Amino acid sequence: MAEDTTSSSRVHALRQQAGSHEALVAWRIAREPYYRSVADEVALFEAAYAARMPVMLKGPTGCGKTRFVEYMAYRLGRPLVTVACNEDMSAGDLVGRYLLDAQGTRWQDGPLALAARHGAICYLDEVVEARQDTTVAIHPLTDTRRMLPLEKKGEVLHAHEDFQLVISYNPGYQNLMKDLKQSTRQRFAGLDFEYPQADIEAEIVAHESGVGPDIATRLVQIGARSRNLKGHGLDEGLSTRMLIYAGSLITRGVGAIEACRMALVRPLTDDPDMRDALDAAVSTYF
Repeated sequence: MAEDTTSSSRVHALRQQAGSHEALVAWRIAREPYYRSVADEVALFEAAYAARMPVMLKGPTGCGKTRFVEYMAYRLGRPLVTVACNEDMSAGDLVGRYLLDAQGTRWQDGPLALAARHGAICYLDEVVEARQDTTVAIHPLTDTRRMLPLEKKGEVLHAHEDFQLVISYNPGYQNLMKDLKQSTRQRFAGLDFEYPQADIEAEIVAHESGVGPDIATRLVQIGARSRNLKGHGLDEGLSTRMLIYAGSLITRGVGAIEACRMALVRPLTDDPDMRDALDAAVSTYF
């Protein structure tokens, strides 16, 4: 009887494992994302994951936070469940809810519950955009309890041993209404992200867009010029992502000045004087 019980337990465990793989197959990253490390962030994240420690990424828009998480998920061999947070997102959107279909009422896990149940990395992008009452829902997963109460279902979900929670936000957009509470902040380890130094950023722009090193360097110089204007007419300078967009247009035959106006200047500001200043910077380098 003991052997039958043991065999049954093994079969149940294998079925659970198979179900886990099936549930997360759409969230697995098939090919290694390109990521150029700038310091020791890869080793630090790996150490945090080994401890199953929640991680908070802070940095400006388009500096590589999301690409970094994708790269680390691939490197660690874990599925990545990404949630773009917004002010309309409820706790039910994150945790799960009952749905009515032709077969009746059924429970559907939200992305956070899905990741916790099956052992994925759950990435909450721009978490400060979510309502604070929604953010509080993550608290039980970010301490030694590692559990998620599914109150509507009457279930306490204990996180899979491979689960990790990662959040990100842009400190430059903080205000009194959109900031993380200390009760949330202190549950996470933190990594600061900035735009890479010029030579590394040029390498990234060249690799991602296909332009040559010379054009990539000029684009990075325009980016640096715009970042010096932050707080002096611009809320944010040009991101690495935007520089890659401009390079991608140039690679496809668009003239450099036209590509920069389309991908850099026009999306960044509507202020006529600031546009003129940025157009002048583009003309200086091209």
